[in-house]
Amino acid sequence: MPAQGKHRRPKSISLSRGIAAVTTGGAVLALPVLGATTASAAPVHSVAAEKAVAPVSVTAQANSVTKAVPAKHSVVSGETLSKIAREYSVSGGWKKLYEGNREAVGENPNLIHPGVTLTIGAKAAAPSDAKAGKAAKAAPAAERTATAERADRSERTTAAPAAAPAAAAPATYTNDLDGWIKESLAVMAQHGIPGSYEGIHRNIIRESSGNPNAINNWDSNAVKGTPSKGLLQVIDPTFQAYHVPGTSTDSYDPVANITAACNYAADRYGSIDNVFGAY
Repeated sequence: MPAQGKHRRPKSISLSRGIAAVTTGGAVLALPVLGATTASAAPVHSVAAEKAVAPVSVTAQANSVTKAVPAKHSVVSGETLSKIAREYSVSGGWKKLYEGNREAVGENPNLIHPGVTLTIGAKAAAPSDAKAGKAAKAAPAAERTATAERADRSERTTAAPAAAPAAAAPATYTNDLDGWIKESLAVMAQHGIPGSYEGIHRNIIRESSGNPNAINNWDSNAVKGTPSKGLLQVIDPTFQAYHVPGTSTDSYDPVANITAACNYAADRYGSIDNVFGAY
């Protein structure tokens, strides 16, 4: 037979009491079970609330920024400044709108043309301010340019005058018949006496054969005491009467003799070139 023993009916542990007992080192810690569930729900609600609030705040900031930026409005047919000012709730009305867009609109606020772009907002006058700033910056630049130009003119005015070109070296002539004729022609040109190299050379060869010391002691002039002398056989009275300043006073001097003879021939025959015999 099976042994008989005592049997106890096990007691069910109820969780409905809502308290869990934990033994730790003899101490009893009572934790409300349902409280844990409620506490865990609180953060979820808080995070959701913050997420719900955050977009609203960002949107408000965005709207604030948008309102601060001036708007651009392109005028269409039939619009007036008053209508546009009301549409955008411009503080100060059409006068304020016109004040900020006077340059674009023109002198008549009652006449605005389709297609004109208006700036609406607190910064509407910015373009004018910018232009004023540019003008202010341009003024010193223009002043500096004008000052530089004045300084440049002053420098040019006060600069030392350019050195005068060096005087041409005096012409040199050979001490022979060719050189004497050429030097005589230079003196004649200074005094406006006509004559050519050929005409002078031709008459010299006929009169003296190119000898500057030639003298005629047998003709009628010699009989009168005034013999013909030099390259072109000039008597002293004629030489003295037609002597050209700047040349020697000696009738035997080749250049002085040629020049005086050509001066006499120009007075009597028009030029030494017209003389082909005794003269």
